[in-house]
Amino acid sequence: MEEKITLAHGNGGRRMHELIEDLRIQFSNKILNELSDAAELSINKNRISFSTDSYVVKPLFFPGGDIGKLAICGTINDVSMKGARPLFISLAFIIEEGFSLTQFKKIVHSIKQEAKEAGVSVVTGDIKVVEKGAADGIFINTAGIGIINYATSIGGRVKPGDLIVINGTIAEHGMAILNAREKLGFKSNIKSDCRSLNLEVQRCLNVSNKISFMRDLTRGGLAGVLNEIAGGSNIGIEIYEKDIPVRPPVKKLCDILGFDPLYVANEGKFICFVDAKDARRIKKAMGKTSQIIGRVLPSHKKEVFLETKLGAKRLLAMLEEDQLPRIC
Repeated sequence: MEEKITLAHGNGGRRMHELIEDLRIQFSNKILNELSDAAELSINKNRISFSTDSYVVKPLFFPGGDIGKLAICGTINDVSMKGARPLFISLAFIIEEGFSLTQFKKIVHSIKQEAKEAGVSVVTGDIKVVEKGAADGIFINTAGIGIINYATSIGGRVKPGDLIVINGTIAEHGMAILNAREKLGFKSNIKSDCRSLNLEVQRCLNVSNKISFMRDLTRGGLAGVLNEIAGGSNIGIEIYEKDIPVRPPVKKLCDILGFDPLYVANEGKFICFVDAKDARRIKKAMGKTSQIIGRVLPSHKKEVFLETKLGAKRLLAMLEEDQLPRIC
């Protein structure tokens, strides 16, 4: 029987990474083989961060944002994770016939506001309209470009002893989307953490020249991203449950529905791998909700472990597929 693409191939789990590896082999080159969310390019001695993404979130409007805000924040954040200052964004819409013009204008307004606040310009774009039923409302594709001024390349330099710092509480975006999508009726103040991180990242870059890796925690959540890093950098990672910040309403909703917040997507959270001597500087630069949550191990390469609140250790494996599809 012919194998077919399923939702699992786009949800941040093992099947998606297998599909990405097939594509990497087809187009293999030094830059692509890093498998970063943004590529670092050198053009006439200038270092550029370049990223592209597509946004298919359901529902289009959710507590804390909408697909327009998400598209800008997601692109800015991917470009920023290379240590770059985002400057320019492209914007392309695929719109379903019959889509509300009022809703479209609302989405465009969100894009305009977020781009203005983040200090980036939308400089090129495209619109396509497809037959009714062919696009689930609206899809958005973006690309982003920024200038890297950080002295060293961020990525691939993670070493044993590096500490891992996170900028705040996890799992809010995924649980806000789930509650809105399924109309579960839970009355809570859970909102998506969707926001641009470029200014926060710049504060981190200003206080340390010993950042080895940064990554925003989108599909697959904290545990999924750590597994990607452990596998790609051939390192072992240990994190501490007691130090991982989760807001009580989010934890409660996860417990009720059987979700592990470590695997739930975020849209305004990132982690820094940094030399232990600078970890507290990074924590301070990130703000009051940040925490030092783990370290890089000298052993257990390509594995991620969680030290529980009871002191036991368990392996955090890559999921077969993400717990919740269509979150970005």
